[in-house]
Amino acid sequence: MELLTFPLSPFPGEAIPPGLSVTGAIGMNAGTLLIRHRLTGNISGLAIAPRSDPPERRGCLWEACCFEFFIGERDSEAYLEFNLSPAGHWNVYRFDSYREGMREEIAFSALPFRVMREEDALTVSLEVEAGGLFPPTSALSAAVAAIVRTNAGDASHWALAHPGPRPDFHRRDAFLLDLPA
Repeated sequence: MELLTFPLSPFPGEAIPPGLSVTGAIGMNAGTLLIRHRLTGNISGLAIAPRSDPPERRGCLWEACCFEFFIGERDSEAYLEFNLSPAGHWNVYRFDSYREGMREEIAFSALPFRVMREEDALTVSLEVEAGGLFPPTSALSAAVAAIVRTNAGDASHWALAHPGPRPDFHRRDAFLLDLPA
């Protein structure tokens, strides 16, 4: 599977802990989607929830540290939003168009992903069968994002691009990664 690598940039003007970076990779082959987010730097000052057992589907994961990605057909307004928490909690939402028709995607009853924490890095990796979510010949595009919170409560919003006046990961003009059909 060919992976597209990406760096994420923080939203301009937000307080970012020195030396922090978010990078990763995404790819799709024969209906299998792989995505990896990697947060590196001094992560000891970040509010990273410990692993929960058992992890479960939860809402509002973006209120804490959360790794996100969005995927949709290039010629459609509809898209999916995936939320992954370092605690292992997750959710997948389907939208009909920009922030409209939000509902949990029922194709998933579980979303197992790996979280690896090191002294100066946190990696979140997901490999999932996604072939039934879109027609098999669809050209797809993706946006990738992260919300990073410090122990002091400050949040920074990271994305491939920030085309609007405030952080908004749902904008289709931020779906910059093209995935093969």
